[in-house]
Amino acid sequence: MQSLVAEKKVGKQSVPLEKTVSLVSAATVAGPKESLGPLSTFFDHRCENTILDEKSFERAERFMLEEACHLALVKAGLSSSDMDYFIAGDILNQIISASFCARELSIPFLGIYGACSTLAEGISLGAMLVQSGFATNILVATSSHNCSAERQYRYPTEYGYQRPEYAQWTVTGAGALVLGQGGTGPQLESVTIGKVVDGGIKDPFNLGVAMAPAAADTIYNHLTDLGREPSYYDLILTGDLGEVGQKLNKDILACKGFNIEPNYADCGTLIYYPHQKTGAGGSGCACSALAFLSLFYKKMMDRELHKILFVATGALHSPTTYLQKETIPAIAHAVSLEI
Repeated sequence: MQSLVAEKKVGKQSVPLEKTVSLVSAATVAGPKESLGPLSTFFDHRCENTILDEKSFERAERFMLEEACHLALVKAGLSSSDMDYFIAGDILNQIISASFCARELSIPFLGIYGACSTLAEGISLGAMLVQSGFATNILVATSSHNCSAERQYRYPTEYGYQRPEYAQWTVTGAGALVLGQGGTGPQLESVTIGKVVDGGIKDPFNLGVAMAPAAADTIYNHLTDLGREPSYYDLILTGDLGEVGQKLNKDILACKGFNIEPNYADCGTLIYYPHQKTGAGGSGCACSALAFLSLFYKKMMDRELHKILFVATGALHSPTTYLQKETIPAIAHAVSLEI
């Protein structure tokens, strides 16, 4: 057993794949604020309001997730009955958006929680299942909603509280993709499963700084495990560190001997225009999902980008741990894609 594991893994955290697993399709459903941002034209569906004729923001988020899953299946030319597993998660209590969406899809369900790193976690698990021959097609999805997340983690938006400038705006939207064997889409080259890293931050508004050490740790271990320089990739893309966390991530990696500046971007800094007044940028599960599965998926399909290291980050705190004055542990998972 040990020799078999040794053959599959490289270093402590990375798993090379044989590039037989591909992103067959990708779909995005964006909220109203996101639909006015720089990536608007790349989204599949743009919502006009945050409630979507539903009874609550939580139900609206579920609707967006279901719509993204439906679009991903249609674009792949497949149905829910063709899926071996549905891997999904979100940031609401007990991942209720994903669980109730799974109820409608009736696909064997693996519910996961990685906070805003959920998409990369889902892709990693799905790719290893397909690569190992335990599945042929897997649907992976995630979502977040500004209004539902705010009243769970901080205050209801109706309260009108003042946000600090370094805070990030939870993205409203959903993203879904189909993983399959073969195909013409971007292929999964390797994955690096992150460790929980705690930088000692207690401020629930300062999530970019809380997550940056985890992002840097995963990127560092990915590069060292596989013996690569940052220049191996056309783009290293983090999930939602925002302006403050993005800078810290670059500084930490520079201290470790890796300069990612020339080919580095962060989804949180790309999702909104400055005049939209979102503080340090975007966050939430849908932040990386909307950016990666729209603009950057298209750039790979158009052969404008050939190699991407996608590193989604998540803050693993909760209202309970905050009230108990705990620090904010964080996680980051990396997925290497080539076309």
